Amino acid sequence: MEHDFWLQKWEDNDIGFHEHEANPALVDHFHELSLEKGARIFLPLCGKTLDIAWLLSKGYRVSGAELSTVAIEQLFTELGVEPQISDLGKIKHYSAGNIDIYGGDIFDLSGEILGPVDAVYDRAALVALPEKIRRRYTAHLMEITRKASQLLITFVYDQTLLPGPPFSVTDEEVSNHYSDYYQLTLLEIKDVPGGLKGQCPAREHVWLLSNS
Repeated sequence: MEHDFWLQKWEDNDIGFHEHEANPALVDHFHELSLEKGARIFLPLCGKTLDIAWLLSKGYRVSGAELSTVAIEQLFTELGVEPQISDLGKIKHYSAGNIDIYGGDIFDLSGEILGPVDAVYDRAALVALPEKIRRRYTAHLMEITRKASQLLITFVYDQTLLPGPPFSVTDEEVSNHYSDYYQLTLLEIKDVPGGLKGQCPAREHVWLLSNS
């Protein structure tokens, strides 16, 4: 989507996509990544998700990329910590304790700025981007994370019934993006309760993308 679309969503507090608890798929399947405590997890297009607080509470380090300054400020306020802020070219780095958030366009975030990560948790990035951008995004994500393993959540539904976001990302598309680089395991398929945005039937697919 255009930057202004998401920035306006946060400015208007039009954030129906924001969940008010840790995502059940994260809670149920995070162990599949087989990470040691202290591992560093990257959340692309993270918003102020409560998944971050959950990961921190489990002893992991968290890094994220987010376009909206409003979302980043609310995240740190809700975590009850004051970040240190530094400018890294087009990216602003917000850091406190075991959390680093990189403010700006994710395509301006380099692997050098991000630093090493042990895994990626993509709940809201791939599905937030229109099809014409998703190929560029997946290639960039693999580049900056050095193809770290991923826990990926997608939605599958009749795209003609709902314009998105979140967009429908089929299993075939996931394979097209990632099968040359990862072993793909479909961990779970479940119906979205009440349908997506209450408007059309949809299923949530939970993927493990591993290097082993």
